[in-house]
Amino acid sequence: MKQIILINPNLVVQRNDPFTTGIVYMPVGLAYVAASLREAGIPVQVIDSFAERPRQVQRVDKFTLLGLTCDEVLTRLPQDAGLVFLFALNLTNHIAAERIVRAIKQGRPDLPVVILENTQAVTAYSLRQVMGVFFEAGADYVLTGEGECCAVELARALWGQGDHKPLDQLEGLGSPSFFNPPGNVIEDLDALPFPAWDLFPLENYWKLRFAHGPQSEDRYLPLLTSRGCPYPCRFCVTPATNGQKWRARSAVNVVDEVEYFLDEFGVHEFHIEDLNPTVSDSRTREIAGEIIRRGLKITWKIVAGTKVETIRSEETLDLMAQSGCRYISISPETGSPRVLKLMRKPFDLDHAVRLVKHMHRVGIRSQACFVLGFPGETEEDLQMTWDLARELTRLGVDEIAQFIITPVPGSAIFGELRGYTSLSEMNFTPTWRADYRRLSKFRLRLYVAFLWWKLRHDPGKIVWQLSNFLRRRFETKMEMVPYRALVLKWLDILGSVR
Repeated sequence: MKQIILINPNLVVQRNDPFTTGIVYMPVGLAYVAASLREAGIPVQVIDSFAERPRQVQRVDKFTLLGLTCDEVLTRLPQDAGLVFLFALNLTNHIAAERIVRAIKQGRPDLPVVILENTQAVTAYSLRQVMGVFFEAGADYVLTGEGECCAVELARALWGQGDHKPLDQLEGLGSPSFFNPPGNVIEDLDALPFPAWDLFPLENYWKLRFAHGPQSEDRYLPLLTSRGCPYPCRFCVTPATNGQKWRARSAVNVVDEVEYFLDEFGVHEFHIEDLNPTVSDSRTREIAGEIIRRGLKITWKIVAGTKVETIRSEETLDLMAQSGCRYISISPETGSPRVLKLMRKPFDLDHAVRLVKHMHRVGIRSQACFVLGFPGETEEDLQMTWDLARELTRLGVDEIAQFIITPVPGSAIFGELRGYTSLSEMNFTPTWRADYRRLSKFRLRLYVAFLWWKLRHDPGKIVWQLSNFLRRRFETKMEMVPYRALVLKWLDILGSVR
């Protein structure tokens, strides 16, 4: 039987900003698809274009690409490959994905290439909005929505195996001549096989010592304990890719996965990458309780953020801390009630303040994320963000993160901001924005002010964080990001492919 080749694209860094670009995300969605294909009896091979050679550098325009060259990807394609799925992991990595498509279609023109959508990340993008770009590069199809079942169905349809629908009737499939919207979402997430991490170069990820979340152990893995998000935030792609629906795995199934990879790979640290993992407070308690009941000695971190209001009480935080939770990222987004309304982002400040104080008490590190430059934001609104960041710092928040808004394809504000020439420029440092310089100066001033406030309110923690940086045992992203930026800058200085 022919093989299916799954490709994860190179990591892309915007050279003038190694702090907010170049974030390493392990491709958990691709690992799920690999597991589903394998369970269906289809031979599958993974080419991780980043992690197979993560310190190899290529310069393309204003970007640095880390990982395999396109020629190296081609040499890794086996002769019996029958189909390629290229994972559209993140918007920033688009230039790498496009280059790989062009190379494959030049070197193996008869090999079908399918672009696979990432539905479970706010840093991803809606393929329906940009599929023409991929078709122009040579891609044969895009597959939108959740890929586990659809990838199996598409492979069988292309190869004429078993009963299958015609291609132009497959849910979520698009081509230059047709597009079918995604069908029903996967309701029983417990029925999915665990991600096929054995097919990925895990050691290369671990050796980097930086990830999306703060890496404190030698080994870590991402977890998706739920899918989707019920909120309609206008700057986010999630409403388009998930239809404001949220589904969850059972607590037992989640902890089964944790225990499996603890035994299989010796992993003791898990980074929850859900779009919104704590929507059900009772499930959060059940997960923590199941970890405690089994006596698992692990650390787990909510690294992609969660809606703080869905963590209902201090008692829930106590249980989370007891089970090994050591980091929670929350997203106030802005200090301005007016901008929150423009964003359609609900936020309960009093609740957030209460929980941030309690996280500080029980030893859970906290991050507060803000977005700058939302259409309609004024200087007065920015001052409110400044004031909120100062108040949260006084109450014990461990770090802040600031992201300048970019109009992600699929978000409600897509099309409201113009000036970019490449999709990879649509990152959290959009230098093409007319107001970028002003927003960048505000961001830098707030970061400096945060460090000063932190030094005044909790000088011991600043010293401890410096120690973590030197030991490369990161408890917060604030400790890890400078290390990552130094590594990326050094690799860029080294120059071309080695």
